[in-house]
Amino acid sequence: MGSGVSRTVTGAVYGTGAALPVRTVGFRPRRVVLFNSSGIVDGVWQDSMPDDSMKKVTGGVTSYATSNGVTPLSDGFSIGADADMNVADELIHWAAHE
Repeated sequence: MGSGVSRTVTGAVYGTGAALPVRTVGFRPRRVVLFNSSGIVDGVWQDSMPDDSMKKVTGGVTSYATSNGVTPLSDGFSIGADADMNVADELIHWAAHE
């Protein structure tokens, strides 16, 4: 926690099928939670995991993506081109935690 205060910022973006930067957070997150409401996919990344990875649940099946996941940025994060999570024109809700 860079500021000493725990913060959470939430939002939503539409998937693109390509890497999608979310730079409206205002800090480098320690944990990111994603939910694709169209494809019913949950994803989680936290700072103990490698960049560009994500634990996800798709159709009740848990898996660990070692690429095309979440990468933290200084002012937000990037959602990788995961074929289940980042689908063009599907709504992805997110929460970033400091």
